Amino acid sequence: MTVHFIGAGPGAADLITVRGRDILARAPVCLYAGSIMPKELLDYCRPDARIVDTGSLSLDDIEAEYLAAHRAGQDVARLHSGDLSVWSAVAEQIRRLEKHGIDYTMTPGVPSFAAAAAALRRELTIPEVAQSLVLTRVSGRASKMPEGETLAAFGATGATLAIHLAIQAIGRIVEELTPLYGADCPVAIVVRASWPEERIIRGTLATIEAALAEEPVERTALIFVGKGLGSSDFVESQLYNADYVRRFRPGWDQMVSDEASGEAKGSE
Repeated sequence: MTVHFIGAGPGAADLITVRGRDILARAPVCLYAGSIMPKELLDYCRPDARIVDTGSLSLDDIEAEYLAAHRAGQDVARLHSGDLSVWSAVAEQIRRLEKHGIDYTMTPGVPSFAAAAAALRRELTIPEVAQSLVLTRVSGRASKMPEGETLAAFGATGATLAIHLAIQAIGRIVEELTPLYGADCPVAIVVRASWPEERIIRGTLATIEAALAEEPVERTALIFVGKGLGSSDFVESQLYNADYVRRFRPGWDQMVSDEASGEAKGSE
């Protein structure tokens, strides 16, 4: 048997990948985190599937489910919200599967920051304004941040920050980032991106606390901070410039030939 870890996406049931949906459709057992994903995703499961909500289970309980399925020779579809590569708690499950010699696969999902950017209708990398995106969080009860991975350290780069699992720390975020980005730096909070109740709270580092106080949020929110969020008068990328020569445009072979010729002359 195999345990198939599946990134279920940010919320909307139709944002799961085709591969993930197809695995769900054939797996006899499905484990899912019911507290943070819509039950509509379970409509993709086969009618006779054993479906287990892991919201109230410990890691030992989840391991026991895997072992029971292994003894029965039944594949397991294990749904996690968002994408498996960040904050999914998959690593500790994989370690236990490997201890038992149980096979597993990983199917990526649409990450929450991508769904949130779509909700904002923004590209997060703006030419000559913002070309880096930092996915980070703040220390919480589940796990502490490693030494050196601080908001101040990331903020010193000027990159756009996508701060996860931190809505309760908005005051700290404002305090630490204002000296680095300036009080007028745009901030956008996307609540439950792609869910029916999705909403957006906009402001600046100077105003976002007051805006959030008017529209309280308890969880499932992503905070973006960065100058690129408000940029409109930016230079256009050279990618589609008519004079920009690239591989699939006329002039590419000649440019490569000229460069090669120049290198040859330079080596003489």
